[in-house]
Amino acid sequence: MTDPRPDLVIYGSPVSPFVRKVASLCLLKGVPHEVEAVNVFAPPQWFTDISPMKRIPVLRDRSVTEQGTRGTIPDSSAICAYIERKHPAPALYPADPLDYAEALFIEEFADTSLAAAGGLGIFRPIFFAVSKGEEPRLDKAREAWAKQLPPLFDVLETRLAGAQFFAGDALSIADITVTQVMLQIALVAEMPLGGWPALERHFAAMFARPEIAGPYAAADAIIRKALPSRFDLT
Repeated sequence: MTDPRPDLVIYGSPVSPFVRKVASLCLLKGVPHEVEAVNVFAPPQWFTDISPMKRIPVLRDRSVTEQGTRGTIPDSSAICAYIERKHPAPALYPADPLDYAEALFIEEFADTSLAAAGGLGIFRPIFFAVSKGEEPRLDKAREAWAKQLPPLFDVLETRLAGAQFFAGDALSIADITVTQVMLQIALVAEMPLGGWPALERHFAAMFARPEIAGPYAAADAIIRKALPSRFDLT
């Protein structure tokens, strides 16, 4: 009897921008997959065995094996690169060498600098506090919005240079990653981008894609249970 489950299972939560990044890539490629929830704050032993850094997501390719570490990939960037190699069409990494390098840089920039400012600076001080029954740390979130995010948005505005996409003339991993990381802020706060018109247009165009909006909607449904409305940080 044929196994109805997809080969690819993403361990994690849609609340993670890195889980959403992988899910969006799969959706844009039409690759069957499923997301299996894992509590990263109290992970089961089988998960810590396959996640050396104790982070989400981790991918398992069931076509390789269903147990042990073989066939598992920790880290969203490694996962996306694997899926691109295994399912090359449609391509979500540019063919041109310079555009390819730019896509990898923007992906890394979003995964590190942007994710730290938006996640540690805004999302966690608000949502983690509320989920524990505490007052949100709006002072910290407002400081991050006023001081940490503008220089990062400046970088993205400059690299985008008014173009439709970050790397070349087609959608790539760069666009996916930037949007899902920025959406981490949008889960808990208003995100006016009028000072960065190219980035604002890019964000709106990306969010209009169901492959981006769908994973975010799953996260938003979870967040809204504890936080009915978003905060104004301006």
